[in-house]
Amino acid sequence: MNTRFTRFAAVAAAGLSLAVMAGCSGNKTTPTPAGSTAASSDVSATIALLLPETKTTRYETFDKPYFEAALKTECPKCTLIYNNANQDAAKQQQQAESAMTQGAKVLVLDAVDGKSAQTIVNEAKAKGVKVVAYDRFVAGSDYYVSFDNLKVGELQAQTLVDILKKSGKTSGDLVMINGSPTDANAADFKKGAHSVLDTSGFTIKAEYDTPDWSPDKAQAWMEGELTSVRSGLVGVYAANDGVAGGAITALKAGGVNPMVPVTGQDAEITGVQRVVAGDQAMTVYKAIKPEASDAAKNAVALAKGTAPTSSTTKDGVPATLLTPVAVTKDNIKDTVVKDGFYTIDQICTSQFASACSAAGLK
Repeated sequence: MNTRFTRFAAVAAAGLSLAVMAGCSGNKTTPTPAGSTAASSDVSATIALLLPETKTTRYETFDKPYFEAALKTECPKCTLIYNNANQDAAKQQQQAESAMTQGAKVLVLDAVDGKSAQTIVNEAKAKGVKVVAYDRFVAGSDYYVSFDNLKVGELQAQTLVDILKKSGKTSGDLVMINGSPTDANAADFKKGAHSVLDTSGFTIKAEYDTPDWSPDKAQAWMEGELTSVRSGLVGVYAANDGVAGGAITALKAGGVNPMVPVTGQDAEITGVQRVVAGDQAMTVYKAIKPEASDAAKNAVALAKGTAPTSSTTKDGVPATLLTPVAVTKDNIKDTVVKDGFYTIDQICTSQFASACSAAGLK
């Protein structure tokens, strides 16, 4: 998203002995021993982590440091190559090829574009390189770890419907602001949301697939639709916190008052703060640390030539699908705070002190 969480990026990276910077050509680092007796000390492999973009703040702030820390524990002698494609599929292709040229035995790939990333998978297979599809599914990969993305969409939509019905509304117009059309997960979020909303009694008045998950594009679209949807609008399905922020900015600028319920996802700090303030109805918390740890563990397993540990399959690929959690004002303390994802001090800055107090966040 647009907010970079700079004020506590250092917190997310605390305890890491090495920071790995992004670059198209890739930056190699050799993690130092973590002192874990369970570490795969007999393995000395190069593993590449290829993340998709920086508009979503989770990747640089959480996914990268969590993965790096887990890899140090799992495989002290392993070398990490890290790159972020900045929402450029062609650039990610180059980064993958560069990593394989540098000797990567496993690519942990969070694809910019799930369809075009199949070329990366095919090239990896031809070279004997394994691929872990991380967070976003890519057909033909060797392992996939993510969250139950249909469930994410269902959670968002059901929470929206429950909030509306609790307020006495059983009908009215909704708009849907979905994720990027090139993100396979976005299609699942959308499908899950429709499975609830299509039979909810509410009418989907307008719908938009947001290119590149861009908050600015979501805002511009909402501004353009507001005149035609304002009279009957009762809620907004927004696929993540970034596009939710764009929609909320448009609604406020357009004079929508009181604010209609708006959904979100990723439990970004700005999203959680909007939930506290009452501008956003909910977000979805996906515990990134277990996801990154699972990816590191199974990347090392694949580097060793052993089978990944999985709990299910997706389209024939061994998979682990973690459970997402709906976060509203009522359970912030029992979810993101309890897990140490954020502290109350990080959420309850001076701007939100009054709202935090009213929500019991002290």
